[in-house]
Amino acid sequence: MKMKITEECYKNVDDYFNQLFLKEDVIPEKVLEHCKSHHLPAINVAPNQGKLLQMLVRMNRAQRILEIGTLGAYSTVWMGLALPDNGRLVTLDFDENYIKVARESLNIAGLQDKVDIRQGVAADTLAQMVKDQETPFDFIFIDADKENNPVYLEYALKLSRPGTVIVADNVVRQAKILDDSGKADNIRGLRQCFEDMAANPQLTVTAFQTLGSKGWDGLAIAIVKQ
Repeated sequence: MKMKITEECYKNVDDYFNQLFLKEDVIPEKVLEHCKSHHLPAINVAPNQGKLLQMLVRMNRAQRILEIGTLGAYSTVWMGLALPDNGRLVTLDFDENYIKVARESLNIAGLQDKVDIRQGVAADTLAQMVKDQETPFDFIFIDADKENNPVYLEYALKLSRPGTVIVADNVVRQAKILDDSGKADNIRGLRQCFEDMAANPQLTVTAFQTLGSKGWDGLAIAIVKQ
């Protein structure tokens, strides 16, 4: 069957997979509806991407997770549900309204005792965490303002250990990542972050495109080497 590829088509494919594989994931679904009811920007990960994050956390047997960019805690919940009983997730955001919604999301998911939301400029919070010599994280998810991705990567490495997995979201942006003019701060930040990753002998990295309910975008995944 020949099918014309349209936005509706690839959204329907996501819906098909979600209906098959996410039907038991009712808690994240409730959290997503909660976020929507508060009219947060629709920049959260897609449901199947949230499930991917959860699976990566489980595969890495992560006990400590760092998330840069909380929004309404939708991705936070996906990852938090994969933590063991003694697990801990630290998530960073500066927006007071987002944090209020996020705390409610964590209550819905029963994760309020496992998740530490820290309010403030992420770079400042990360600097303080390094200064305080916080225990390294096993899994780090970067999903905030892209112009600062190089800074977030720098701190992520300081807060990691050999074997830590680092995931960065929204790295394709409808192929705008190919724009090397330097005019857009977010693209310049993404490209610099990629160059820093590629030049860092500590990291094994790949990146790939995604097409689905969140449009044409992608993820980068890195592992800190032994």
